[in-house]
Amino acid sequence: MTLSSKLIRLLRHRWFDLSNRAERDVPPAVLARLAQRVTASEHRHSGEIRICVEAGLPQSYLWRGADARERAVTLFGKLRVWDTAHNNGVLIYLLLADHAIEIVADRGLNAHVSTAQWQAMVSRMRTPFREGRFEDGLTQALEEVSAELVQHFPLATNSLRPNELPNDPVLNPGDND
Repeated sequence: MTLSSKLIRLLRHRWFDLSNRAERDVPPAVLARLAQRVTASEHRHSGEIRICVEAGLPQSYLWRGADARERAVTLFGKLRVWDTAHNNGVLIYLLLADHAIEIVADRGLNAHVSTAQWQAMVSRMRTPFREGRFEDGLTQALEEVSAELVQHFPLATNSLRPNELPNDPVLNPGDND
């Protein structure tokens, strides 16, 4: 990456942060509906799903040329998505400044879902995101991830499960890592 492209990327990410892009593209009402959908999904399987939307990468990531995948993997750990009883947590990550989408799943679910299947899910999400339909894209991702979790980690009828992680989406998680 050249110095000029690095600088342009840095400015784009800072602009997305300063313009409150995440809050504009995913307002509180959308966050509330997504949280309800996560809750409803988790009543059907033993997995845990987290959604994270970030306007721009933290400066430390930008200086070293890190990409959305690296950030998603870091947040997977930071948000403790890996720390579930059945190792079946999933993070759906959207980075607005780079128009990047990542799905990071724990080893329990990855044993059943191939890399090609995850990539196909991400590919299908690109159209609604490109069109600015962020709620639709995140809902689609949530439904597809839920379908995999229901198939591989269904909840038995009338069984109760603990909610191991918060269901509220995370908006702009910060750069203290």
